[in-house]
Amino acid sequence: MVWKPLRLDALGGDSRTRRRTGAAAAIALTASLALAGCSGGSDDGSGTDTPGAQSTETGMTLSGQWPLTGLPAQGNAPRHPVMIVKIDNTDSSAPQIGLSKADLITEELVEGGATRLAVFYYQHTPKLVGPVRSMRATDIGIVKPAKAVLVASGGAPPTVRRVRGAHIKTFTEGAPGFQRDNSRTAPYNLFMHLDKLATKVKAKEAPDNYLPWGSAQDLPKGQKATGLAAVFSPGHTTNWKYRGGRYTNLNSFAAKGDHFRPDTVLVLRVKVGDAGYKDPAGNPVPETKFTGSGKAMLFHNGRVVRAKWSKELDSTLQLSTSSGPLQVPAGHTWLELVPQNGGNVRIQK
Repeated sequence: MVWKPLRLDALGGDSRTRRRTGAAAAIALTASLALAGCSGGSDDGSGTDTPGAQSTETGMTLSGQWPLTGLPAQGNAPRHPVMIVKIDNTDSSAPQIGLSKADLITEELVEGGATRLAVFYYQHTPKLVGPVRSMRATDIGIVKPAKAVLVASGGAPPTVRRVRGAHIKTFTEGAPGFQRDNSRTAPYNLFMHLDKLATKVKAKEAPDNYLPWGSAQDLPKGQKATGLAAVFSPGHTTNWKYRGGRYTNLNSFAAKGDHFRPDTVLVLRVKVGDAGYKDPAGNPVPETKFTGSGKAMLFHNGRVVRAKWSKELDSTLQLSTSSGPLQVPAGHTWLELVPQNGGNVRIQK
């Protein structure tokens, strides 16, 4: 079936989108996501005003906060697992569709000095997201802590073998919901009807909190930072500006009215190695090591807090300062995996 081309004349680059979900965005509440009738599986935080637990037909119980944002939970737990979609992040992807409905976004380095997005969907399942591109071995460390499924166009055989070996369920072109937009040029024309896929995949277990959520009131004061530039390579820098209580991506490829405007930008300095193969153009494919430890910078409310991060491959991220554990204020977060070597972070005061 051929679907109607997107109306590109209605799309553009206006970033004034997505209102705050409410005054409770920075409140950490007691939370648990558990499977009814199963032992254990709880993930408790601290706070007040916890909504009552609610059950779905699949037995999932949702109470307190959303695991990908730390925001107060509303309604029943989704029947589907977290779905992470790999979306192109070059000018060829413009306009990107569906970013505004994401819970959380991670940006990672790929070949040629470009970056790619791993976009997390759980609370909302938009009708259309993309353009969808291929997976990377880096995605193993991104996907595993969320107990998520991975949506990608495909992958190089070495990557596919490693992702399969990590027991990550993947959906590639040909799976329910995939469709090509004939008004665009391949390979930037593959899109996913995520709402359709959500009806085909059922959650087997509840996701844990993806980040150590907390309250903005408990965040160290840090230093003034009205913006930042996350330099991934000589060819790509992601620029952010703090505006109106949120962060705006100044060089986003998102469609007009469809920008992701996070409450927090969390920068992690990471090691990058060689994935062991080259892309069709002959470029070595890098592999970001989303495991181990390194320096971190948490940008929130126009300020930056310097910290350290640590993480096992399939575990949740831990943050700390010299004073002890550091929590991420509840809300939407953009996670920048900036290379230690060849990358840089410039802070605008």
